[in-house]
Amino acid sequence: MREYGINIIGEGAQVFEPVTLGFPSRENLGKTGYTGSTIGHHAVLRSGTIIYCDVIIGDHFQSGHNTLIREKTRVGDRTAIGTATVIDGNTRIGNDVSLQSMVYIPTNTIIGDRVFIGPNAVLTNDRYPPSGCLKGPIIKTGAAVGANATILPGVCIGEGALVAAGSIVTRDVPDHTMAVGNPARIKELPDEIRKSRKK
Repeated sequence: MREYGINIIGEGAQVFEPVTLGFPSRENLGKTGYTGSTIGHHAVLRSGTIIYCDVIIGDHFQSGHNTLIREKTRVGDRTAIGTATVIDGNTRIGNDVSLQSMVYIPTNTIIGDRVFIGPNAVLTNDRYPPSGCLKGPIIKTGAAVGANATILPGVCIGEGALVAAGSIVTRDVPDHTMAVGNPARIKELPDEIRKSRKK
């Protein structure tokens, strides 16, 4: 394991080389003794994982291969970050979250508890690039985003809402509704989904 800065790893961690912890952000390049990564108990860090400095991750975390988590990110307990997923820093991710393979999460994104984001989904944070005004999406508790969906900057995906695979979401999705299409239209959740969530 390659370590930069001062890192803390909880008990019971499984680390599959090569893994890098505490990689320096721009302001820490060339420095020593800065705050590295903090990883909770019973983590599984698969080969190729790179976690920057000032990242705090809870217990029972799992990373896929070649996962990248940039600085000043906070991740809750029992969260899994899939293979080749990129989290670009200054992001909050809750408990029991599942980010599948090749998801992109930009700076200044907030993800609540029990969120599922499918493979190749892309969240964005700059509506008129390169404006420099970076506002990531908000994905609220219990929401799910399908594979290959795109969420535009500042969009809020409501509690328990669903985004269908391949959809491009340009506006907020209310709680317990579904966004479908390009551009996505808001629909009621299908009956079978409503029933399954009541169980």
